[in-house]
Amino acid sequence: MKRLAYLTAISFFALAAAGPAAEAPNQTQQVLALVKEVQAQQTTIAENQAKIEAKLATIAEAVRVAKIYSSRGGK
Repeated sequence: MKRLAYLTAISFFALAAAGPAAEAPNQTQQVLALVKEVQAQQTTIAENQAKIEAKLATIAEAVRVAKIYSSRGGK
C-alpha cells in the first residue's frame, strides 16, 4: 500500500510540473480516474492473495497429514 501512495504522489507531482495550468482540471480528473483504477486493482490483488494463501494452507495441511500417514505405514 505504501508503494501505491508513493506512486500516486509522484504521479500528481509529475503531472503538475509537466502540464500547463490551463489543462490542470482535465489532467486532475484523469489522474483521479487512474488512481481509482489502481486502487480497484490493488483491492483485487489483495483478494486474490488471500485466496492463494487459503489454498496454500489447505495444501500444507494435506501434505502434513500425508507425512503422518506415510510415517505410520511402516517399512
